[in-house]
Amino acid sequence: MTIEEIIDNFAFLDSWEDRYRYIIELGEKMPELPPPLHSDEWKVRGCQSQVWLVPDKNPDGTLSFAGDSDALIVKGLIAIVLSICNNQTPQAIAELDIGNIFDRLNLREHLSPSRRNGLEAMVEKIKSYASALC
Repeated sequence: MTIEEIIDNFAFLDSWEDRYRYIIELGEKMPELPPPLHSDEWKVRGCQSQVWLVPDKNPDGTLSFAGDSDALIVKGLIAIVLSICNNQTPQAIAELDIGNIFDRLNLREHLSPSRRNGLEAMVEKIKSYASALC
């Protein structure tokens, strides 16, 4: 699912209760990471929940990420972040204004401070992977 599809779906939903359910559904659709990848090497620091992000460099030079969390709503937030970042070049990831996309979804104003911090930590981790892999 693309970020534009997610933004369109968000606009269609009237209440934040429905949007939270949608975020959880996005998380439920994500494949789980194999248990060996639930290691400190892939753990994202700064998240209240357990979060793991694993980068992969595609043959065309773009990056893909797999992610997982022990909390369904956080896993849904990971799905949103990955819909923005997957299959982008490291340069494009470095230049992404993910905050603008979060604002379009009104995520910042409807998430708790700890979830906002975790979301920012995920984005920073992805950008650091992109920087290291370019």
